[in-house]
Amino acid sequence: MTEPQPCLSRHAAPSGSLSPDEVGEIVAAACAPADYRGQRVLLIIPDGTRTAPVGVMFKTLFDRIGRVTTKFDVMIALGTHPPMSDDAINQRVEITAEERATTYRKVEFINHEWDNPAALRDLGVIPADEIKKLSGGLFAMDVPVHINRRLFDYDQLIIVGPVFPHEVVGFSGGNKYLFPGVGGPGILNFFHWLGAVVTNPMIIGNKWTPVRKVVDRAGAMVPVSKLCFAMVVEGHGNLAGLYAGTPEAAWDAASELSKQLHITYKDRPFHTVLSCAPPMYDEVWVAGKCMYKLEPIVADGGELIIYAPHLHEISITHGEHIRRIGYHCRDYFLKQWDRFKDEPWGILAHSTHVHGIGTYDAATGIETPRVRVTLATGLSEAQCREVNLGYRDWRSINPADFAGRENEGILLEPKAGERLYHLRQKPVWAGG
Repeated sequence: MTEPQPCLSRHAAPSGSLSPDEVGEIVAAACAPADYRGQRVLLIIPDGTRTAPVGVMFKTLFDRIGRVTTKFDVMIALGTHPPMSDDAINQRVEITAEERATTYRKVEFINHEWDNPAALRDLGVIPADEIKKLSGGLFAMDVPVHINRRLFDYDQLIIVGPVFPHEVVGFSGGNKYLFPGVGGPGILNFFHWLGAVVTNPMIIGNKWTPVRKVVDRAGAMVPVSKLCFAMVVEGHGNLAGLYAGTPEAAWDAASELSKQLHITYKDRPFHTVLSCAPPMYDEVWVAGKCMYKLEPIVADGGELIIYAPHLHEISITHGEHIRRIGYHCRDYFLKQWDRFKDEPWGILAHSTHVHGIGTYDAATGIETPRVRVTLATGLSEAQCREVNLGYRDWRSINPADFAGRENEGILLEPKAGERLYHLRQKPVWAGG
């Protein structure tokens, strides 16, 4: 099979969107049908918690090479998210049940199983001396690397997914669709905690983070040929840019455009931020992004409100752990490490990301958050207090009342979770 060029790219004019024909040109340049004749291809795509025109890419790739391949299947890069139903998968790839039963009847749609050891293959470890270098000396331990064993049933992996600023790795996309997308719990837990120790404000919106280095190192351990289509998406799904190449090269180029389009700078912090979660965030596990992306512009002592009347779950998968542990700052765990070291590190990381920056005095047991995080959701006050978060009755809030009040120190973000906000002058607590 022909190796992909370093990076094929196309991006729209400002505020524009790539047309299906322009998408087709990039796919045609990257995927010659002759190279795929008789091959087994696995398309790896995000679940429904990422905004992207995945259906356009799925259909374009299928039309280009799907009929000449022996297999053309799709795996959902769930990470630790719940499996998707057939209806949800159809919606993700933008096909009807009838189309799935006819046009795409030979395509197998596979949910990743991160917590099923029988579904994973052991790729070995990233040794402690490498982890020490990659993490900047923060950790020195062997990190086990497992990945979905179904990947090895194919000759070619094609990763299709968007690139956004990301709280754990800096910018999402590329090899992140392998780890944690279709990876096992060992490496997942490790690099999420690595990101939490570095802290969200020091990670998010930065490219070459320690976590990205670990993710790319793990990606190099997967011996199946890989091609990546990295998308840069604006608004409610407009495709502003498309980059094809190796996972590393496509991500590198796409993240540069994401840096331009997905980061908004403000001159001053806000004492109140209403962060509205879109319907695709249906549990706190993913709606936490509404905190991660806006934490940098909340003033010391301010309040960030996650507004999501449709949200009724802490986490389907991890709720029991979170209810027991609660949401706390990083130092709450580090200064009581013997108590928490055996908990899943990925859950500890999520806890710190939602809680945000803060301090913990081990002598007094007093934890002091930099900002207050309040849920205005379908969760009860008792449920919010149980996990150490604030509560507001969502019925008492009219988002329109928060609009147009930036000069008063109040910000409304109507679709939170993918756009990152930064202050032009980085504050001291964020390394300024």
